[in-house]
Amino acid sequence: MTPCPDDNQKAANDMTENTNVPPKADAAGDDIARLGFEAALRELEEIVEKLEGGEVELEESIRIYERGEHLKQQCQSLLRAAEARIEKITLKADGTPDGSEPLDVE
Repeated sequence: MTPCPDDNQKAANDMTENTNVPPKADAAGDDIARLGFEAALRELEEIVEKLEGGEVELEESIRIYERGEHLKQQCQSLLRAAEARIEKITLKADGTPDGSEPLDVE
């Protein structure tokens, strides 16, 4: 079946309309952003095991590697947020608690 000119124009329009569609990584990032630290770390560890096992095909390796990068960023972000909430207990000269101040992790 030979495509008619209207079909070609429709295909061209479809291609130009899709240029503003966000990449799939954004959709993956959305579900990753909802993961807690433990869940994100667990999934990241599973990805590492798959990649180290060498049994994953190239395209799948690339896809899960990219997801692993998003998971790593999520874990780092959650850790930074947790560190910001931790306070250091300050002590008086005699060693008794005096109060608290933000923890300086740098």
